[in-house]
Amino acid sequence: MLKVGITGGIGSGKSVICKVFSSLGIPVFDADAAAKHLIHHDRAIIESVKALFGPEIYFMGRLDNARVSTIIFNEPEKRARMNGIVHPATILFAREWQARQTAPYTLKEAALFFEAGTNTEIDVMIGVYAPVTLRVQRAMHRSGMSAEQVYARMNSQMNEEEKMKRCDYVVVNDDIAAVLPQILRLDSLLRGGYSAS
Repeated sequence: MLKVGITGGIGSGKSVICKVFSSLGIPVFDADAAAKHLIHHDRAIIESVKALFGPEIYFMGRLDNARVSTIIFNEPEKRARMNGIVHPATILFAREWQARQTAPYTLKEAALFFEAGTNTEIDVMIGVYAPVTLRVQRAMHRSGMSAEQVYARMNSQMNEEEKMKRCDYVVVNDDIAAVLPQILRLDSLLRGGYSAS
């Protein structure tokens, strides 16, 4: 089964694109949602996160995401340690999910494929591109973050142009280009077993 990755920076619209693929019957693995699930349900991860940030980082069984975000964006060493706790567990979770699928291909959605090196487990990489100003507007509207917070998040990730260059295909999601024909073309190629290699 073909393994397809879909990536793009904050506000690019990855989730919207994935919903269209899902409506076509393609299983989609959301790495961010999986990581959030594990952070709240995997006992070993919970204990490791408490050891890193202190037991008060969980309140009534919920992680204080705002506090963690502030810490990891200001302390790169803690960000690296947090990633070291969550990323391996999410990768294993994704592999187990992948093994259960029977579709012609699967999609794995993640913002940090190249940063985490998990693109090596993927056959075809799709990038989702949108201009920076539009991405900032979308992220602010969706999350309630300030423009400064969105730019800080963007600056902590790989340069978007570099990310798109590393992808095999790019879906332009700029509110001008029609998205559906791009997705249908890719779906047709991928159902045929196309591999970038």
